[in-house]
Amino acid sequence: MVSFDRFTLANGLRVLVHQDNATPMAVVNILYDVGARDENPDRTGFAHLFEHLMFGGSINIPNFDGPSQAAGAQNNAFTTNDITNYYITLPAANLETAFWLESDRMLGLAFSEKSLDVQRNVVCEEFKQRYLNQPYGDVWLRLRPMAYQVHPYRWATIGKELAHIEHAEMDDVKNFFATYYTPSNACLVVAGNVETAEVKELAEKWFGPIPSAKKHRRCLPQEPEQQAARRETVRADVPQHAIYIAFHGSARHDDGYYVVDLITDLLSQGPSSRLYRRLVKEKELFSEINAYQTGSIDRGLLVVEGKPLPNVSMEVAEEAIWQELALLCTDPIAPYELETVKNKMESTMVFAEMAILEKAMNLAYFELLGDANWFNDETARYLAVTETDIQRQAQQLFRKENSSTLIYLADNHAQ
Repeated sequence: MVSFDRFTLANGLRVLVHQDNATPMAVVNILYDVGARDENPDRTGFAHLFEHLMFGGSINIPNFDGPSQAAGAQNNAFTTNDITNYYITLPAANLETAFWLESDRMLGLAFSEKSLDVQRNVVCEEFKQRYLNQPYGDVWLRLRPMAYQVHPYRWATIGKELAHIEHAEMDDVKNFFATYYTPSNACLVVAGNVETAEVKELAEKWFGPIPSAKKHRRCLPQEPEQQAARRETVRADVPQHAIYIAFHGSARHDDGYYVVDLITDLLSQGPSSRLYRRLVKEKELFSEINAYQTGSIDRGLLVVEGKPLPNVSMEVAEEAIWQELALLCTDPIAPYELETVKNKMESTMVFAEMAILEKAMNLAYFELLGDANWFNDETARYLAVTETDIQRQAQQLFRKENSSTLIYLADNHAQ
């Protein structure tokens, strides 16, 4: 059970405080309710570009890392299709430094052409290195637009194409900041060796003066039910053949999310999991195979990905995967098998309640979903899943017409 206090500033900033006196450290985590799904389809990659820009200096602090390092802090950030999250971990005695740094960049970035130019180049290089010039790097650039035809999950966090970042203009950047980087579009969580009264005082001092702004209301097109199987085969300069099969699953709010999560664990968590045991160890068809879900706020994907051994044809490998998925649909799972994955999940959840950074990030995320208290209900939701739930959800998921299949055929002479 993670306890916390909650209050909201007059400008709309939600603040949560989790006190943990067992550590001398503190975490200041600020989550902005913006991700790649909020981008203009003709201007993608901006949420991720902004993650970089936020370290490029603000109005009063031209060098973000200098004061941060002087305070003994570590800071970082990440962007997904749904959120952008920034965090600073530092000695609790230096807590005010984190408030000063985070509030100033919410108040206003420096918006210099030099900073934009530098960060644009950094992101473009990342796009080339990680997505274009790496084996299987373009998997999400191909799989997302195949699985999603309407919803903005159809592009990856890095963006649809390199040109969108290369041509990012200062006005575009300023408009994005003004729309999403506002107090009412953010959630601040402070965790560690802190007192609520102190946090409230610091929040009022540093964030209180930031002008309020109307919270952006998103109206995203929802993905229609997939009616037919989709597939793409790519010849590429990759070490070995690979297959990715994506299925439309549940939204993060749905009870089905927990069922799908346990299905991925049944399939591929650890050496006793079904896909590993049967397709890697017993039948020796794959060198590696995994199943996971994207965990998106709107309806996400369950993905099965594997690399067949060189002597195994792609047809045989693909059929073997479908046979294993079909077993989940037709044969009820044994209670002990479900109990095993539930126990592993419970241990993972307990671990997430130990580290203050994990707690801070989870409280912010669940507050964004609707209520930070939901984090405390997570374990119970997993434990409530039944064998019948697993079979019913598998039948809904693992249908050919609900699948998008991407196949890489290794071609060492690909241009």
